[in-house]
Amino acid sequence: MRPGPYERHRELLQSVVRAIAAGECRRPFTEATGQDAADAGMRSTRTAGKVFHSLLGRPFELGQPGELGRVRTESSPYGLAPPIDYPRCDPAELVAAAGHAAAGWRAAGPYQRAGLAVEILRRLNTRSHELALAVHHTTGQPLQGAFRAAGPRAQDRALEAVAQAFAESERVPADLHWKSSERGGRPLQGTCTLVPRGVSLLVGCPDFPLWNGYPGLFASLVTGNPVVVAPHPRSVLPLAITVRVARQVLAEAGHSPDLVTLAVAEPERQVHRRLATDPAVRIVDYTGPARFADWLEQHARQAVVFANRTGLNTVVVDSTDDYRRLVRGLALASCRCNGTVRTTPQNILVPERGFTTDEGHKTLRDLGADLGDAVDRLLGHPARAARALGAITADEVRGALTDAARYGPVLHASGPVTHPDHPYADLRSPLLVRLRASDERVYTREWPGPVSFLVGTESTSHSLALLRRTVARHGALYTSVHSTDPLVLAAAGTAALDAGVHLVENLDDLPADPSSALAELPGSGVNFVTGRFRVVRSRRHAPPSAPVPAPTRLEVDAALADV
Repeated sequence: MRPGPYERHRELLQSVVRAIAAGECRRPFTEATGQDAADAGMRSTRTAGKVFHSLLGRPFELGQPGELGRVRTESSPYGLAPPIDYPRCDPAELVAAAGHAAAGWRAAGPYQRAGLAVEILRRLNTRSHELALAVHHTTGQPLQGAFRAAGPRAQDRALEAVAQAFAESERVPADLHWKSSERGGRPLQGTCTLVPRGVSLLVGCPDFPLWNGYPGLFASLVTGNPVVVAPHPRSVLPLAITVRVARQVLAEAGHSPDLVTLAVAEPERQVHRRLATDPAVRIVDYTGPARFADWLEQHARQAVVFANRTGLNTVVVDSTDDYRRLVRGLALASCRCNGTVRTTPQNILVPERGFTTDEGHKTLRDLGADLGDAVDRLLGHPARAARALGAITADEVRGALTDAARYGPVLHASGPVTHPDHPYADLRSPLLVRLRASDERVYTREWPGPVSFLVGTESTSHSLALLRRTVARHGALYTSVHSTDPLVLAAAGTAALDAGVHLVENLDDLPADPSSALAELPGSGVNFVTGRFRVVRSRRHAPPSAPVPAPTRLEVDAALADV
């Protein structure tokens, strides 16, 4: 007899559950990529390229209910054509179909749901290079960065969400037994049932659709909630491939494929807002600018909203014992993926009087000039520039680069950069502008793309106070502090806790994902999962236990004879 999905993936799933409980980072998909791709089950880059190009210019079929027509919303910043058309479905019918499929999915139980979620991830893993190409050509990310954001690392991030959801589901006991304190302490019994909240909506992120989308998608599925995926119009394909794979796995297992559906429409139709306010949608996941997160929290009142605001990533510079490394790290973080990664700094807070380094005292002017030189050196080689920057896809980024330059002295101007393989791709170097602490109306605005501000403050204490106030109010994904003083590091830790933001200390070359996936789940991990279900209890009097019959005289005589 063929083992079920949970039995096939039990060892992998339980190993991740144990790692989470121990506070360890387990990355099985990433570790497998260190082997030969064929051994790991992953398609080669050549095969993935053929599969990817076979999608172009053809209808992307999903077999979903409520199809009203076809829609094309994407264009490759690297000039790849023709685009793909997707089914445009009635949002109300997608939500209704998800609701109809929910009962069977709830009855499947957490073991089968978790096993099927891991199976979906395993199949996505085999298509990692194809997913990377999809991200590369829809978001403009350089191919290496796209693989990091769509391949094994993103799948490990999703696997941690699966394991966390499975572990929390296992905590719910199936049976209850206790004694009543009234009426002679008559025993009671009952049951505990995990009840999913209902239809879940995933609002896609335009720059990191899979990295930011997978945790909510898989946490909802494992806790029993069907998911409607509404990708950003600029980056549909990565999530469309994910939905197709999920629907195939679910159908093969005998479940309704409508547990996962794709909602695509022209931008002017505002399908995200329509779905978010549908009374049947009970969970909304979103990562992106704070303005839409605020809108969701104000208008999607019927749902639990898990909104991860990109916000104002902030760096506090107090002192350093490796100045050159600090400058190189800030330059690379400003350039990487057009300033869209989770660790890109927008606001760099430095005391006006300057700061101490291993090279002596440095002023704001010194840091601005050195940072501009480091950016120019990094982007001086076209191939290296293409690997770091990626192509710009949105007019709002071009507008921000022009607009931000008007607010203060420009320490490094943004200019065009030539891509060695795609001469018509729009690559821009990052913009660095100097501001005063009083220019709060400028640096508390969330600026898209590679825009950074060097903000002069009265002191490090003032910098930390600004961090605490601005991040608490406007959100951020990360904040960073550079200091050789343990007291400053302790104060920065307190400020980050007050603002509710992740903190990294004295890390100069920040990767796109410096922590484990679990640490970055919106809602601080556990609530991100437990908010997706309720526990419903039933109770009743326990049936009276059968009385023990008194021994017969023959049994008593026989027992005495044995003594």
